[in-house]
Amino acid sequence: MADYKQIAKRVLEAVGGSENIEMVTHCMTRLRFNLKDDAIPNDDAIRAIDGVAGVARNPGQYQIIIGTQVSKVYKELCEIGNVGNKSAAQEHKEDKKKKMTAKSVGNAVLNYMAGCMTPMIPVLLAAGLCRTLNSVLGPDMLGLYGMESNLYILFDFLFDAGLYFMPILVGFNAAKILDINQMLGAFIGCILLVPDFAALAEAGNSFTVFGIPCTLTAYGQTVIPVMISVWVFSLIYKIIQKIMPDLLTTIFTPFLSVIISIPFILCFCAPLGTMIGNEIGAGLAAFGQTTGFFGIAIISALWEFLVMTGMHLALMMPMMASYFETGVMTGPAQAGGFATWACFGVALGAALRLKNKKEKTSAFGAFVSGIVGTVTEPTLYGICFKYRRCFIGLFIGGFLGGAYAGITNVCTYVLSSGNFLSLLGYTGGTTANLINGVIACLLSMVSAAVFTFIFGFSKEELKK
Repeated sequence: MADYKQIAKRVLEAVGGSENIEMVTHCMTRLRFNLKDDAIPNDDAIRAIDGVAGVARNPGQYQIIIGTQVSKVYKELCEIGNVGNKSAAQEHKEDKKKKMTAKSVGNAVLNYMAGCMTPMIPVLLAAGLCRTLNSVLGPDMLGLYGMESNLYILFDFLFDAGLYFMPILVGFNAAKILDINQMLGAFIGCILLVPDFAALAEAGNSFTVFGIPCTLTAYGQTVIPVMISVWVFSLIYKIIQKIMPDLLTTIFTPFLSVIISIPFILCFCAPLGTMIGNEIGAGLAAFGQTTGFFGIAIISALWEFLVMTGMHLALMMPMMASYFETGVMTGPAQAGGFATWACFGVALGAALRLKNKKEKTSAFGAFVSGIVGTVTEPTLYGICFKYRRCFIGLFIGGFLGGAYAGITNVCTYVLSSGNFLSLLGYTGGTTANLINGVIACLLSMVSAAVFTFIFGFSKEELKK
């Protein structure tokens, strides 16, 4: 078992100690540092730390790739170095001192969306696998039980619970990011899901909020409306909290914040979020229809390059939002999956081709960490950056898999993990969809592996 405390200790020393850290957070696989002096860390020295898969430098942020055990290293790092994530309020005060640019605003929006959605991944995986069980074991495939059985209904309940109540869960996360009471964020999500409100929307009745006409919409299974709504609520909440006497704040700050913000939320913010979500879905559909399989292939080919720069968030978050509202991913929205399988292929091709025993073992470890552990950074930073020709295999594999999926109209019905279990995502539709989805993924992996094996390394590199 890895010594997480030792990894954290060596990482802390390598980045210049606690005094050089302004802020450190983590995502699914990476420690993300905001450093006072970015020149202090030695990339090669950090890569040499046992337990570190690689490093990445982005403007304003230094990233150390750990893998799926990153949360354990992060915990030890915080305890050893007395560092950790600053509150949103602290970050906001610091951001005020910085010059606002279109880029900084865009990054702030993407970080807010990512912060709202990333903690949802375990819920989506659990809910998605419940649908997978029904798809595989139910009447669509093996027929071990029917749609009327209690087991089918139970798994269907569990899947619906994960997606329908998304506004509540996202509202909770949004409140945490915005540094307000998380239960109030969840409450905003609850307001959007009140059964009577949904019934009014379904019936098409008119409704006003304090005399202001309200657009009635069903907000179940949406995320953008609650993201906007909680942000507006937080602005009002903080103003009231600042001026409210301490003796009255416990009762009246939440109450007045809700009363004042609710016209904005129900009459403007939530409908605007729905409109944005609809436009995103329509835009993706239009892109798919306009470019056909070629567009999907291009996005698949370029996806991992976008991941390395962080630009994939600009595509991923709208795609996720569209999935939550429709329950299905089509065309460009699922392109990243084929790029991931191409990444597996590059690692496999390298493991079979490299002659140096240590490098061969590392490449095989990268393959296992990807196809089993969902971590592709060892392949990207440990293989492709060292042997640049491997990037071409990554491009070709993603392109061919995406093209085949586009030609056969593959759809993703279940969000699953990014490892071999991602094949389960194609269950829920027709058997042909499942078969074509599996073929597209394997085509990505095999073509990337073959190219990497044959053309990925020069003679000099193989000799070394």
